[in-house]
Amino acid sequence: MCGVLALIHANGTETSAASELHEALYLLQHRGQDACGIATCGSGGKIYQCKGNGMAAKVFRDDGARVSDLPGYMGIGHLRYPTAGSSANAEAQPFYVNSPYGICFAHNGNLINATELKRFLDLEAHRHINTESDSELMVNIFANELNETGKARVNDKDIFAALSRMYTRCVGGWACTAMLAGFGLIGFRDSYGIRPLVLGSRPSDNGVGTDWMMASESVALDQRGYTNVVDILPGQAVIIHKGAAPVFRQVQEPVRYAPDIFEYVYFARPDTVIDGISVQESRERMGYKLADTIQHRLGPAELADIDVVIPIPETSNTSAACVAERLKKPYCQGFVKNRYVFRTFIMPGQKAREKSVRRKLNPMKIKFQGKNVLLVDDSIVRGTTSREIVNMAREAGARKVYFASCAPRITHAHIYGIDLASPSELIAHHRDEESIAKHIGAIKVIYQTLDDLKAACAELSPRPNQEFEVGVFCGSYVTPVEPGYFEHLEKVRGETKKLKVMETAREAIANGSAGEEEIRMATNGVEVNEDGQVVASSGNSSSDGESTKRQIAMKNGKRAREGEDESSPPRDRMDISLHNFGDYAQETHN
Repeated sequence: MCGVLALIHANGTETSAASELHEALYLLQHRGQDACGIATCGSGGKIYQCKGNGMAAKVFRDDGARVSDLPGYMGIGHLRYPTAGSSANAEAQPFYVNSPYGICFAHNGNLINATELKRFLDLEAHRHINTESDSELMVNIFANELNETGKARVNDKDIFAALSRMYTRCVGGWACTAMLAGFGLIGFRDSYGIRPLVLGSRPSDNGVGTDWMMASESVALDQRGYTNVVDILPGQAVIIHKGAAPVFRQVQEPVRYAPDIFEYVYFARPDTVIDGISVQESRERMGYKLADTIQHRLGPAELADIDVVIPIPETSNTSAACVAERLKKPYCQGFVKNRYVFRTFIMPGQKAREKSVRRKLNPMKIKFQGKNVLLVDDSIVRGTTSREIVNMAREAGARKVYFASCAPRITHAHIYGIDLASPSELIAHHRDEESIAKHIGAIKVIYQTLDDLKAACAELSPRPNQEFEVGVFCGSYVTPVEPGYFEHLEKVRGETKKLKVMETAREAIANGSAGEEEIRMATNGVEVNEDGQVVASSGNSSSDGESTKRQIAMKNGKRAREGEDESSPPRDRMDISLHNFGDYAQETHN
């Protein structure tokens, strides 16, 4: 899950597109805290860009000083949430390719046929891929199809045709914004409607013409004064030229209209509307339906035993209040959240996640002492956070702790841009509710049913028979999935974690807090086991095995170069296309 933005002012002499995109990044910061960036287009079609690892305040500096380096009347923005691939500066977006026509590209989602696309780009299109990001694959597929026109200048028809051909090659879920130098903006969405994208308009500052903005969530448009918000439909693309009305085209027939239900459960802001469904209202209904399940599961005696309903802030606040209302129980905020700690389930090691939970949340003892509490969270992923929270509640004096989840049991991998965890790491992948409760230390764990979760959202939809992508809960995905993809995904995830785990181990040693496993990692290095887990290297790798790996003719769809050895990848890389934040990382603030 990432956040994408695009903006075009009607007045071509405007130079403030970056300033407005910068403000919008903060409104969507919850969608990605790993990296961010902005690319703009100014006079003469010149492109300017600033991007890098970190949140918006870091990349653009606390006072937004870097924004002044980005003149232009149109631009696109991106916030990265890491999925498959690494987290190097080189993979911060927007991506840029100069041929053909100068394309900037921001992508939210995931391609599940990346290996096939790499082969095509290498052997047929002859385009070099420099990162492990599937977003770079997609922009190069688009660029290759656009290059087929052979024209010095392209028109809307050419772009829509190139997108149609790109859709036949790419499989997965995506919402993208793009910018062609001096031409205009492009927005498009996968034919299943998995990832969200909205478009809004407002009168230009001088009253002549209309400004247009696209974003992953409607809240970014609302806060910037854009109205008449519409959803880009599944399989639909839009092109916007300076001072002109958008041109819509169905570049691929919609297969289904199935937005990812996890947007409503966790990721989107409550003041957002996605595909006509209010996130706030959907969470209210999740709470009421969860309360009905709790009543059924616990029965009158245990219900009478519960003294208070406490949410795990912040996503579950709305649902927990509705649970308390339906159960006729007191509701209170028992945990105080530190807003300056990242989301814990994306952290690279279990110990790091456990420590971060306690940095993120602090229980108020007066709310727990001597009470039987019902804790309500939006979901349970690995169980690491939940177990620590239950421990904290008990340490604060709670007598009994019940735990309820607004989402059903998460049993399968997410493959459309939200890297929740490997299946082997998911607490519900191989446990029933009773063993999950024992594992996290709760008296009982109560999950929302999948039917109730879908109903909570579908009842608010303007479309009858609304469907959703719910593969993480049942293993039934809306797109076809190639055999062997999940095994490939586990290996890619493991490789992605290696650098992060090594860095964490080194930091722990430097801080004097390293355990035995972290010391082994720093001493011997790390490797990925058969389950895709990062562990301390055993040091027993067979030389024959290593030799065999290096002799593979195709590595992830890319020809291995003679003498190439990727056993020790660099800790970071810069984007070679344009200057970015990393080029300025060593500067000191005056």
